[in-house]
Amino acid sequence: MPFLFLSPSTQYFNPYITTGDERYWMNALADEMMPYLHASGITVTRNDPDGSAAQSIRDSNASRQDFHLALHSNAAPQALSGRLRGVDIYYYPTSEAGLRMANILVDNIKPIYPLPDRVQARSSTIIGELRRTRAPAVLAELGYHDNTEDANWLTGNLDEIARVLALGVTEYFGVPFLTPGDEFDAEAAGENGYMALRAYPQTDAEILAQVPNGTAVTVLGDFNGWYTVRAGDLYGFASIAEVPARRHAAGRMTNRPAGHSLRAGVYFAFF
Repeated sequence: MPFLFLSPSTQYFNPYITTGDERYWMNALADEMMPYLHASGITVTRNDPDGSAAQSIRDSNASRQDFHLALHSNAAPQALSGRLRGVDIYYYPTSEAGLRMANILVDNIKPIYPLPDRVQARSSTIIGELRRTRAPAVLAELGYHDNTEDANWLTGNLDEIARVLALGVTEYFGVPFLTPGDEFDAEAAGENGYMALRAYPQTDAEILAQVPNGTAVTVLGDFNGWYTVRAGDLYGFASIAEVPARRHAAGRMTNRPAGHSLRAGVYFAFF
């Protein structure tokens, strides 16, 4: 049952050669990722954009997280300023999970980056968000913000980049990737007095919460007889039979696998 800590850069002091700064653009990218992740049922916790990397690590470690994804852009050393390009996905060298996510993201980004041979996974033992987080982690350096071509690529393709990153996350978790669409309101209406919110769209998947009948929920996506459902702060999958439809769900299945999730709310029965 995937919980993702999404940690866009807090470094407002790193200006882009074009406009804006690293904190602004990485948070804009995270904003674009959220609808894809939620439509796919993934519970996401964001860092504090006014905090620090150390605070992001503490926040990530303070709650259950299945993966920690940090979003950054790079800058060349002063002697090479403006002359370097490329996307580097960093992972901790002893983390098999980190390497797997890094390779997935590399494969997804290569088709959309102008120089695919410069998209690569790299190990690092010095990056705090890789070595100090309890959850496996990667830190994505998505181009060089002191290079005009890279800065324009990133700022001009936010939705496409967000989509392939979210797709990679759902591929890592092994859940169906659903694209966001029109949401609609509904109510829990299960056979046994509650709607079973499950970790995956399968009848034998773990029940994350029993949502009492009559509880207001929001349907975010539709996948093979299941809805992606938000109930309070909780995300997961529910059988369509337990969520009477008011109109067709909006999420659309893509040609690759991805997403799902959950989250704790105080008024549901949890397992």
